[in-house]
Amino acid sequence: MDVVLLVKAAIMGVVEGLTEFLPISSTGHLILVGSLLGFDDAKAQVFDIAIQTGAIFAVILVYWQKIRATLAALPTERQAQRFALNVLIGFVPAVVLGLLLGKAIKAHLFTPTVVASTFIVGGFIILWAERRAPSATRIASVDDMTALDALKVGLVQCLAMVPGTSRSGATIIGGMLLGLSRKAATDFSFFLAIPTLIGAGAYSLYKERALLSAADVPLFAVGLVFSFVSAWLCVRWLLRYISSHSFVPFAYYRIAFGVVVLITAWTGLVKWAG
Repeated sequence: MDVVLLVKAAIMGVVEGLTEFLPISSTGHLILVGSLLGFDDAKAQVFDIAIQTGAIFAVILVYWQKIRATLAALPTERQAQRFALNVLIGFVPAVVLGLLLGKAIKAHLFTPTVVASTFIVGGFIILWAERRAPSATRIASVDDMTALDALKVGLVQCLAMVPGTSRSGATIIGGMLLGLSRKAATDFSFFLAIPTLIGAGAYSLYKERALLSAADVPLFAVGLVFSFVSAWLCVRWLLRYISSHSFVPFAYYRIAFGVVVLITAWTGLVKWAG
């Protein structure tokens, strides 16, 4: 295996782990960084989706106590059954729309220009949402959510099919606008990510299996490990951050980063692929 290729895989893994659960779009960053590294062919696109599983393992580790308690209580406790059902309900819209629109979106929207544009738009939406979010919330904990709440957040999650939008950003900000507390929206976003990203990774690997071989195992392993470690650090930091901070800094980052990408593309300073 080419050492340079393994280094690229490590870089992409770190980018995935650091951006997956922040409202700044991991897919968008992977497209941009992959373009800069020349790591953007068909196999690289499968790699980008597959290494999300490493980030999800980090979430499972951080939330293991809640996950274990829910699984143990599923056969007998109504609260655990309702929570598991809500995660399933929130997951379904992404499955349906992903199967219907995923191929077309990947073919036409996975470009640096689209990503930069959605970065900017998403940044302004976060600024608007932070000003509009109600001071009093209806739902303080994920255990208080109804099936309708879960469905609404699941529908909002589908906006993240457009690269650069941010799955975590859509679900957290959308959840806050729907009346969830910042903590509840963040927690549900993380729990919803588990089936969503594992499912997307497994489906992508199966669908594009003809592109892969045993020789690709080290490449994917490096990406998964670096994604896991960086995501674990990021999730632990984010849970502390949201206890006393808003998402406004991420909005300004999105806008600034998007503008830089557009300017470098239009002036030719950077030859973005796609």
